[in-house]
Amino acid sequence: MKKSFLFTALLAILAFSSGNAQENSSQQNWPDRTVLPIEPYQKVGKVAPTIKDSDPIDWPKEISAPEGAPNVLLIMIDDVGFGASSTFGGPVPTPNFDALAKNGLKYNRFHTTAVCSPSRAALITGRNHHTAATGIIMEFSTPYPGYNSLVPRSVATIGKILTDNGYGTSWFGKNHNVPDWQSTPAGPFNLWPTGLGFEYFYGFLGADAHQFRPALFEGTKPVDPYFKEEKVDPDYILDRDLADHAIHWIQTQKNVSPNKPFFAYYTPGTAHAPHQAPKEWIAKFKGKFDQGFDKQRIATYENQKKLGIIPPDALLAATPPEYQKWDALSPGMKKVAAREMEVYAGMLAYCDNQIGRVIQSIKDLGELDNTMIIFIMGDNGASAEDPTGQGLTSEIGIMVNGEVDTEEFMLKHLDDFGGPWMAEHYSQSWAHAMNTPFQWDKKIASHLGGSRTGMVISWPARIKQTGQIRSQFAHITDIVPTILEAANIPQPKKVDGFDQTPMAGKSLVYSFDNANAPETHKTQYFEVIANRAFYKDGWLASTTPKNLPWQGHPVPSEDPVKDYKWELYDLTKDFSQANDIAAKNPEKLKEMQKAFMEEAEKYKVFPFDDRYIDRVNPENRPNLNKGRTRFTYHQGTSRITEGMAPNMKNTSFSITAEVDVKAGQEGMIITQGGYFAGLALMLQKGKPTFAYAFSHYPNHKWRIQSPTALTAGKHTIVVNFDYAGGGVGKAAKATILVDGKKVASGDIPKTVPSRFSADETLDVGEDFGTPVDRTYDAPFTFQGKIEKVTIDLKS
Repeated sequence: MKKSFLFTALLAILAFSSGNAQENSSQQNWPDRTVLPIEPYQKVGKVAPTIKDSDPIDWPKEISAPEGAPNVLLIMIDDVGFGASSTFGGPVPTPNFDALAKNGLKYNRFHTTAVCSPSRAALITGRNHHTAATGIIMEFSTPYPGYNSLVPRSVATIGKILTDNGYGTSWFGKNHNVPDWQSTPAGPFNLWPTGLGFEYFYGFLGADAHQFRPALFEGTKPVDPYFKEEKVDPDYILDRDLADHAIHWIQTQKNVSPNKPFFAYYTPGTAHAPHQAPKEWIAKFKGKFDQGFDKQRIATYENQKKLGIIPPDALLAATPPEYQKWDALSPGMKKVAAREMEVYAGMLAYCDNQIGRVIQSIKDLGELDNTMIIFIMGDNGASAEDPTGQGLTSEIGIMVNGEVDTEEFMLKHLDDFGGPWMAEHYSQSWAHAMNTPFQWDKKIASHLGGSRTGMVISWPARIKQTGQIRSQFAHITDIVPTILEAANIPQPKKVDGFDQTPMAGKSLVYSFDNANAPETHKTQYFEVIANRAFYKDGWLASTTPKNLPWQGHPVPSEDPVKDYKWELYDLTKDFSQANDIAAKNPEKLKEMQKAFMEEAEKYKVFPFDDRYIDRVNPENRPNLNKGRTRFTYHQGTSRITEGMAPNMKNTSFSITAEVDVKAGQEGMIITQGGYFAGLALMLQKGKPTFAYAFSHYPNHKWRIQSPTALTAGKHTIVVNFDYAGGGVGKAAKATILVDGKKVASGDIPKTVPSRFSADETLDVGEDFGTPVDRTYDAPFTFQGKIEKVTIDLKS
């Protein structure tokens, strides 16, 4: 017994000593910020069966941000070129961007990937976009590792890193980083903002949003803030709504946890098409652009020199001959083009105004001094996605579905530009003017017009050489490393058990105190849609664009490696990429081309693919609908994106609705798309009605309606849509049957060939967004009961 007692006591002493050693070791290693998430640390003494025999114990210590870590407001605007904002010499007044520049630093050699989703993936991960599996926008993804749109777990976002390091984190506005087939309310949600580590999300998924009727989510829940008491609120606008939510979130963070830093990623859809803004803001620019885009480009270039935004010896790069010339427009189309730019300017200026409200709220909280604000004016260069040269009244209708605007229609509806019933995009040459002094535009990753945008960093507590310009090479992958260094947080090595791919970007903190500090980001590849370039120590090798920015359906190359010519620029002497010196430096060009191919292999850029809209077919991606010809929906189903909805284009189909109504009841049964292209089956004053819109033009809207209303009770309504065949976008005949009896039919001379919408969805029992035609308005909630709606696709 004595031996047993002594042996037990010895084991207890050894265990206690070992426990203390492990505890001391844990305390010394805590927190290890390279391995996330970080478990709370708790020092535990004696724990006995009773409280009186146990040691006092502290609560577990949860992770908090490093002492002195700043708040961070990361802002990125959409489709704004280097030469648009007044801050960088452009014609659009952006006083809040100006004020940040005055109190911070302007970066005039900052680069994006040249297109939306890739830039956004690089921005929030610090890795090259192909490493984040986002070599192209989500809707055009392909199965290759660099293009499949499934951000790997080895590529943690800044939201995840900062949340796990004790920050409060949020995301407001555009998210174009959810795979096309995962963007419905059915999930999965692991690649939505809240799945990527951001604690709060309020915004939209996809490429763009209607400013007056956006398809928004709060977290993963659909919300419709533009409805007020079951009617559309005429005063609603998205940019103000985003600012309101950001202000409220920031105030809540600081009201409740004043010592906890916040990270807010603020990324409105402005100024991506559709260009829409409050009427009073558009009116501010009346007549300001009557001189045209050619003269505006020259005026911006001269102003950039005057302001020191570009060097005194910088040239104005020649406008490629393919762009529309102002003098080639008719007098009527000059009025149209000028109005388009007035709308764009009003939209961008209003967005800057709303961002100013967010910044003022931070100042009012006394937090501005220790808030690092990074403001990127453009996720790529301005968008020249206008195939006509005169602008578009609907990007989907004209660029994607191949319609052509008429001068008569555009002039007649000039006052509607910027409002809810137009979804216009400005002329390709306005985009080019907004990219002054560079050549080319969005999508052209080989040239600075596509990749270079203005950026400002302000942090009053840290940046003292305010109002200055920094000209070191900077890239969108540099933002996450900059934030981490500013917060004294290391780049993680392991997150949620997954080893992390090292970040490609370099912190810009080194540039804060020294305008002449040697740049640390010495090499960088660029590639989007086979347009490619390579930067190294001031040199830039670029492919000559084979397809124009506005070509939605370019003829793909048989060999995109060999089919592209290359150019060479010495950017240390040629700021604006104006002088191609490839012919004089063949060996240097070969060196750069070889280096590009090495980087392309390393970062999963292969295979090059210069297709564009032809990739959009949802059949090209994982899809729960593959092989499925019957779809059944129930009342309340909504926000089914086009990639996950039945593909009712270029085919015959039927819609069968089983309803139970009282006499005279009305409302939406099922709809897809909206005013700019869409279809709907509904009851209007009790009458079964099928509406179809090829575009927003009055002669592109067709209605087939029963002459009599439904009687009270249960009914089966069928629409047979018989497609003529023989290609895409051909004619069809629609026939309505009620309880097996034909009640109406009509011809639809042309149908939507490619896409109903970039943002509007399939909804049952209500119509969210815009109506298919203006004989009704959203939400047009169904007043009776819908048992189910079945769609049958036919060959």
